Amino acid sequence: MAKMKMNSDFKTGYKTRQRERLLAYLTSLSGKHFTVNDICDHFRAEGDAIGTTTVYRQIERMVDEGIVQKYHIDAGTPACFEYIGESREHEEAAPCFHCKCEKCGALIHLHCEEIETFQGHLAEHHRFTLDPVRTVFYGLCEKCSGDSPRQIKAPDGGRGAQ
Repeated sequence: MAKMKMNSDFKTGYKTRQRERLLAYLTSLSGKHFTVNDICDHFRAEGDAIGTTTVYRQIERMVDEGIVQKYHIDAGTPACFEYIGESREHEEAAPCFHCKCEKCGALIHLHCEEIETFQGHLAEHHRFTLDPVRTVFYGLCEKCSGDSPRQIKAPDGGRGAQ
């Protein structure tokens, strides 16, 4: 009868070679968004492919462990992820929102104290709480706004709240 290996990784299972390679790569992406396809493409380009099912399984485990954050940006598009690390410092960090460019699809990670002020206003005056995992602001990124004939105007014609 084989003995089960007991170690500090019991909660997450054994440390496999694929998990270690995946963690090393995700560490290099810290602060950037990625999809499972991005990961698979990276390893395929390196000539060391990891199966898509394996990547999904490992990423979902990392989400459960709290070291990867999962975001659903648009219905019908794959989830994107962000490596946030194994330290627990991120638990006290401000929520993260996203801006998505409607022209090029760029996704901008948004940490901004002004959003916290806006959240406070929504809660106090409108009894509403934003969900940072699902809140996406749509518009044009800096690059696209300069070469686009479309101009975004405030609903009140730019006069500001009266």
